[in-house]
Amino acid sequence: MRYKIKFKVWLEKDKDIIMGLGRDKLLREIDKQGSISKAAKEVGMSYKKAWSFIKTMEKRLGIKLIETKRGGKGGGGAYLTDDAKRLLKDFEKITDAFERLTRELSKDE
Repeated sequence: MRYKIKFKVWLEKDKDIIMGLGRDKLLREIDKQGSISKAAKEVGMSYKKAWSFIKTMEKRLGIKLIETKRGGKGGGGAYLTDDAKRLLKDFEKITDAFERLTRELSKDE
């Protein structure tokens, strides 16, 4: 029998989504761009929705994920906290494990 193994991974707390692939992409883009608005544009969402995701994740986890710096002469910016970086690493470990399992199971065909 021929079939393809697919999976979706997300993290929950008290049945509320904390992290999934979209939020992972958003946080990684914020880290790369140093800007929430640039990151939101890059992943195809509005600035308002990006902030909503961030605030919801922070509230559900009870930790700060993003530090912001107001604009002005040197310009503003957004930076991931150490907790956000740890969350990304944990999520990456989980998705990597699923990908390895998928490859391993696909070899048996």
